[in-house]
Amino acid sequence: MDALSPEIWQSVALTVELASVTTMILLVIGAPLAWWLARSKTVLSEAVATMVALPLVLPPTALGFCVLVLLGPNGPGGLLASFWGEHTLAFTFAGIVVGSVLSALPLVVQPIRSAFVAMGNHPQEVVASQRVSALFAFITVGLPLARLEFLKAGLVGFAHTIGTFGVVMMIGGNIPGRTKVLSAYVIDYVQASRWREAGWVAGGMVMFAFAVMFTLTLIDKRCARRGT
Repeated sequence: MDALSPEIWQSVALTVELASVTTMILLVIGAPLAWWLARSKTVLSEAVATMVALPLVLPPTALGFCVLVLLGPNGPGGLLASFWGEHTLAFTFAGIVVGSVLSALPLVVQPIRSAFVAMGNHPQEVVASQRVSALFAFITVGLPLARLEFLKAGLVGFAHTIGTFGVVMMIGGNIPGRTKVLSAYVIDYVQASRWREAGWVAGGMVMFAFAVMFTLTLIDKRCARRGT
């Protein structure tokens, strides 16, 4: 079956690697960012929250173009790449990781932020009563209480990255073996009128998305039963 050719499996491996790296970065930067947004009451925090949410309404191609310019030879990405002898981060795996992180960031930050907001003043009370730092309260109080939201946010971020296309296409250029993710093959097969192969790839992605959403539903039901 052509849909299971070595090229497809190579793309599957690349897509899973991209989703894994992206999800780890999302949780590492998303958690403290969500904590700050939940605790801060300044205009600056609301401006940052708005910027984080922009990918929800921006066309993926527009977001991809903006990131492409930033990662190009004349942008910060080009300056960074010059340290190891390159001239751009565009059309590289690192580039599509950056684009994927920005694209999925609101899907991770917003639910974790909501969990932190729901805690109320409990973290501040810990800081005041035990005379510990806000960082200590974040690690010992915030993270444990928001662990299920972390799990759900990680699943959503991973699934979103598996299915991403527009942003990755603009930044990565669909280079086989380097930046061409699985979703790009659906477009390729449809354009070539290879409906059977397109159906296999799209069907597999639908099944994966269903499994993730079903898992999230089960987590929510379990939380509701336990009252957490």
